[in-house]
Amino acid sequence: MRGIETSVIRIRRQIFTEVARLAYEGGDYSRIEELPYKIIPGEIASYRESVFLERAIVGERLRLAIGLPLRKMTEHAPISAGIEESAVAERYYEPPLINIIKFACHSCPDKKVLVTDACQGCLAHPCKEVCPKDAVSIVNGRSVIDQDKCIKCGKCVKQCPYHAILKMERPCASVCGMDAIKSDEFGRADIDYDKCVSCGMCLVNCPFGAIADKGQIFQTIQAIKSDVPVYAAVAPAFVGQFGPKVTPDKLRAAFRELGFADVVEVAIGADLCTIEEAKDFLKEVPKEQPFMATSCCPAWSVMAKKLFPEFAPYISMALTPMVLTGRLIKKKHPECKVAFIGPCASKKLEASRKSIRSDVDFVLTFEEVMGMFEAKGVDLKKIEEQSELSEASGDGRGFAVSGGVANAVVDCIRELDPDREVKVANAEGLADCRKLLQMAKTGKYDGYLLEGMACPGGCVAGAGTLQPIAKSTAAVNINKKNAKKQCALSSAYKEQLESLEEK
Repeated sequence: MRGIETSVIRIRRQIFTEVARLAYEGGDYSRIEELPYKIIPGEIASYRESVFLERAIVGERLRLAIGLPLRKMTEHAPISAGIEESAVAERYYEPPLINIIKFACHSCPDKKVLVTDACQGCLAHPCKEVCPKDAVSIVNGRSVIDQDKCIKCGKCVKQCPYHAILKMERPCASVCGMDAIKSDEFGRADIDYDKCVSCGMCLVNCPFGAIADKGQIFQTIQAIKSDVPVYAAVAPAFVGQFGPKVTPDKLRAAFRELGFADVVEVAIGADLCTIEEAKDFLKEVPKEQPFMATSCCPAWSVMAKKLFPEFAPYISMALTPMVLTGRLIKKKHPECKVAFIGPCASKKLEASRKSIRSDVDFVLTFEEVMGMFEAKGVDLKKIEEQSELSEASGDGRGFAVSGGVANAVVDCIRELDPDREVKVANAEGLADCRKLLQMAKTGKYDGYLLEGMACPGGCVAGAGTLQPIAKSTAAVNINKKNAKKQCALSSAYKEQLESLEEK
């Protein structure tokens, strides 16, 4: 639903704005108790059956945006419980990252095949003829499905000439490539965290706003307000995310308005990641391993290791662009803090690992940062151009779109070994990524470079983006084309790669 201004999105963004304003203003944070009444004014419900329910849901979303856990439904606690402990720059959220607000869940059916009023009672009844379980019968000339017999195969759906049969599925579950969402005892959505890889696709596809991830807006602003400089490491998918007026040459000025010391393109780290993965591929495939998979998408790599543990050694050991950029910044500014700004929910999970916490202090999505702009009252249309972000290559900037990582690695390999032929296979969306690895298991992709992206379309389709995926893809491709250097091997930082990996 990216790019569509729904009530769910409006409320979510208003919550980010109010949390950012609370942090910037400081003072008595217990005034968070008033915010549900500001976000949901009046005494008549606008979206649900009760204005009190609407405010209760907003209260939970406010807590999650601050990084606090959901309150127990069986115990009384104020919205502000634990807020003072979270108003520090060093605090990390406690897992889980992705949360379901149970009383916001619509208890959608897991799967159900339904005959709609569009059924014309046709003479052929192909739906009945193709059903393998004899679940379709004809009553008064119209099709009726016996739900006890139906196995939800969808054959009747495909055969109906009037498209009168629908296969309904819980939206959050249908987009979960890990099959991590089922129903609890009350029919509400429930996440199996042993399976979940925090891609965030359930979050953006729930039309009831019942799913939310925890945030670090509050903690990032506390750091900005301190004496420690905070650098923004901005993911390649940033182009156009803050509106058409915030062009790449205005990004630095825009972020300084928020209090950041400076802005660095994560595409610089993508260049270094490209070089490392190209060298790994040349060294390892096919002599030491049958194929190599890229490593930059954490949801993809965690999925691969969970479901195909035998393939763990075949996933590139190269550090991700986020980590490499964080290390570059801290090498130059040892006392600073780094905030990764991007489209991705799973990057929050990656940065929470103890091995990475010293490299990246905070992870914010584009949506959350837009809340900071709103809270500070920054007029993005009036931002003046400053020094251009020009250090990254076109290939590094292309990491944001599906196929971009593999293309960058192939370009690098061609420079290093012009005679080497590289076969590539890529998948986007975890369901297709699983199919890709299943085929690799049969030996189909021996000798290949495999690229996986958890979000359909690549990083531009991440859970924290602000604009339509197609529009973002076009903007990233233009920014890639405009880069002064095109191949990652032209990076001015490639000589530092070895020292960054040894940290």
